[in-house]
Amino acid sequence: MKKLMVVCALGAGLMIYACGGNESKPAEKKEEAASKKSVVDADAEKALTMIGSLDCTTCHKISEKNIGPAYTEVAKKYEATDAVITDLANKVIKGGQGVWGSVPMTPHPNLSLDSAKVMVKYILSLKNQ
Repeated sequence: MKKLMVVCALGAGLMIYACGGNESKPAEKKEEAASKKSVVDADAEKALTMIGSLDCTTCHKISEKNIGPAYTEVAKKYEATDAVITDLANKVIKGGQGVWGSVPMTPHPNLSLDSAKVMVKYILSLKNQ
């Protein structure tokens, strides 16, 4: 009888352990990572579409200097904090001059702040490229 109780107790303990607590299973972690990646990819695609539809590529390239700095150089210069993203997004909208030389950046007054932030976040994501 004692052996049966020990076996039942061990079995119950193993079942509780196997069910786990609130920890994610490896498959759930993969799905969560894939979901985050798809959101990031969608934002990058949206940013690239906006960059391509505006005149940005006239002056900027991803990894080499043109009239303006390369996006990778911008990403290396700035941290991706909310304040910096907002400041740079406002600069995209209002234009700017002096940080990267004397050539002014063309303003984009019809661009919304949210759209400019999507573009800036994408550019700052290029930091390690």
